[in-house]
Amino acid sequence: MLNCIDNSGAAIVECAMVIGQKRHASIGDRIVVVVQKQRDAGAAGMAAASGAKVKRGDIRHAVVVRTKQKVTRRDGSCIKFDDNACVLINKSGDPIGSRINGVVGMELRKKKWSRILSMAPSQA
Repeated sequence: MLNCIDNSGAAIVECAMVIGQKRHASIGDRIVVVVQKQRDAGAAGMAAASGAKVKRGDIRHAVVVRTKQKVTRRDGSCIKFDDNACVLINKSGDPIGSRINGVVGMELRKKKWSRILSMAPSQA
């Protein structure tokens, strides 16, 4: 289970498959997810957000941007986040949402996800 940190309408997603020949996903890996919970509409009291681009049960592609598992960098430092988080993307690799809320890992730069890095408020 991962938090979805963009404004696409999903709040919590479940990883269904890691793209490529990997068993576990790390920062910058592409995965296939199923939307489990939508983001609340706020004070309006509606069941689902009216402007949501995705809804519960949708199968989408995503990029992992934070993991609880430690990641060792080339300079010897280790980084570990409090949660697992992802950003939803379409099949061509463009983010579905227009904003990203929260910190993303610098490993995205090495894996050529510059569009996600430019939308994020900060990198760690």
